[in-house]
Formats: sequence, C-alpha cells, structure tokens
Amino acid sequence: ILERLKLNRGLQAAITVFVKYFLITISSVIILQTAGINLSSLAVIAGVIGIGIGFGLQNIASNFISGLVLLFEQTIKVGDYIEIGNLKGVIEKIAIRSTILRTDDDLFVIVPNQRFLENDTVNWSYGGHTCRIHIPISVSYDTDVLVLTEALLTAARLEPRVLTNPAPEVWFDKFGDHSLDFELLVWINEPDANEPIRSSLNFRIAYE
Repeated sequence: ILERLKLNRGLQAAITVFVKYFLITISSVIILQTAGINLSSLAVIAGVIGIGIGFGLQNIASNFISGLVLLFEQTIKVGDYIEIGNLKGVIEKIAIRSTILRTDDDLFVIVPNQRFLENDTVNWSYGGHTCRIHIPISVSYDTDVLVLTEALLTAARLEPRVLTNPAPEVWFDKFGDHSLDFELLVWINEPDANEPIRSSLNFRIAYE
C-alpha cells in the first residue's frame, strides 16, 4: 500500500515500524482479555517489576526513545547517506533499538539509536540531494596560477557527475610553507558516490 502511495523510502519505513508495534500491542491486549486476565492487576504488578528492572534497562530504554525520536523527526531516514564519527554509509533500516548502516564497503553496521542524538551526524541527503565536495590541490610557487585554474575547471567539466549549476569554482586557499594551496569546489547530486567522484576528479586533475 505504501509503495502504491509513492511515499519516500524513509517515510515508508517509519510508518511500517509504528504500525507493527501498534498491532502487537493491540493484539496482546485482546489476547489477555480473551483469556480472562485482569489487566488492571497486571498493570500494578508490571509497575512494581518495572521499577526493579528499570535501572538495568536504562540503555535499552534510551535507545528505544531515541529510535522513536528519529522516526518522528525524520532528520535521518531510510535511504539517506550519512556520516557519523568514522562511519559513512546509507541508512538501510531504523529499528526501535538500533539503526542498520550500509557502508561504502558494503558492510552492515549496527549503530545504537542513542548515538545519533548524542553525536554530530552529517546527513548528506537532508533537504535535497545536492552537496559540495572540496578537492585540495597543492602546487609549487613557480606554477602559473591562471593555467592551474583552467586545468582544474577543465577537469571538473569533463567529469559527467559534476553539476554545471552551481558551477565549479577554484579557491586560492593560502600561501603554504612550501606550496600554493588551492581548492576545487564542485556540486554533485549523488551524495553516496562522493568518494568515487572525488577519485575520478583526482585522476582527471592529474591528467590535466
């Protein structure tokens, strides 16, 4: 049904998780009532037991709440390309306790949900699918700056995955101790392919 509604992948995953646990809760209540179990007495017992084990489940509870926050806020969602700490990859699944991240090496990493709320997370896909990447270039002091600039822009124009709007730019970063330091800045609309695009640009720059 969600696929036919043409909802984005992240929203589909969020709705699926909520519906799943809602149905589990309702089904459990119906089964207990059908079995003739007094739910009010169970609530008292559960409350007493909950106090006892609550301290031992703080981490699980924190990840559970963090998962709900992620699903509600949609700051990161399934299909997004993110960077957190030393990890980069695509969000494959957001569960109640943890999130599954598929790295550039096609490895699946299980990340506790709490980590996304406690650490700075770069979402390369948030608010659209374009991002800018920086290619640092260091050359000797006797380099012709105009020739270098044209060579860098030519390399950017020859890379088909680089967007023409916004146009590529060359920035003169600084006068280094032993080199002139520049940056080639280009925009792309494939955030999850930023490393292969960066590598391709480096090859083209070396050739130019």
